[in-house]
Amino acid sequence: MQKWRVIVEEESFGGWNMAVDEALLRSYRHGDAPIFRLYRWNPALTFGRYSKPAEALDLDSMKKYGVEGVRRITGGGILVHGGDISYSIVLPAAFAKRHGVKESYRLLCQFLIRFYEKLGLPAGFAAQEGLPERRSPICLAGREAYDIVVGERKIGGNAQRHTRTAMLQHGSIPLRYDKERFETLFAEASGFGESLSLETLGVVRCDEDLTPLLIEAFGKAMDADLFEDTMQREEEDLADRLFETKYKTAEWNIDGKEPSEKA
Repeated sequence: MQKWRVIVEEESFGGWNMAVDEALLRSYRHGDAPIFRLYRWNPALTFGRYSKPAEALDLDSMKKYGVEGVRRITGGGILVHGGDISYSIVLPAAFAKRHGVKESYRLLCQFLIRFYEKLGLPAGFAAQEGLPERRSPICLAGREAYDIVVGERKIGGNAQRHTRTAMLQHGSIPLRYDKERFETLFAEASGFGESLSLETLGVVRCDEDLTPLLIEAFGKAMDADLFEDTMQREEEDLADRLFETKYKTAEWNIDGKEPSEKA
């Protein structure tokens, strides 16, 4: 049974959340304990590494409704945040090399299946349900083999980033959506109406109840010895620099260009 760090954080800006993800990935060294992180968001949209948000969203309305736009270092489409719990997993690159990318998704998403089943929801993988893959600029309207589905509808989303030493997988567990705030932003793009959340499935639970269930499901799925932890000084310092020089900038968030002055 391997030891894992568990980091649970309060609601924060999207830019900070993504800066922490990148900092944890870049700070990971051979022999370090893998990380399971849970965190929450102020209202935000995140864009996949190669997304073109200006083509799918009304950027002026984002400002009007106070919705932050942040680019992820992972792939995928546009994802809604603010009524969700997100998770990030950081572990050695050898895990993906040993299992392959698709199988690593399946293994790392097993805890989500356990979690949803604990809530009485018949969750499964799209591939196992025989559902075809489909592309969309909006994450919730797209579907890949190891996306989680409930009743053949996708719930949440997951994405990965790999380096020579480590890999990151992160994703979201949607509790509820502020449709009045977000539907306007997606008026010209199909797919947001298909969004699924625990609330739309009749499951209304507070965050404080769900966090222990997620941690328990993860520990059992990964056969992990979990211990509570916080960010180390090196990780936090790097996250601070990335937040200021990268995740606050339109250069990165809107245009997808690495800042000229890297952290």
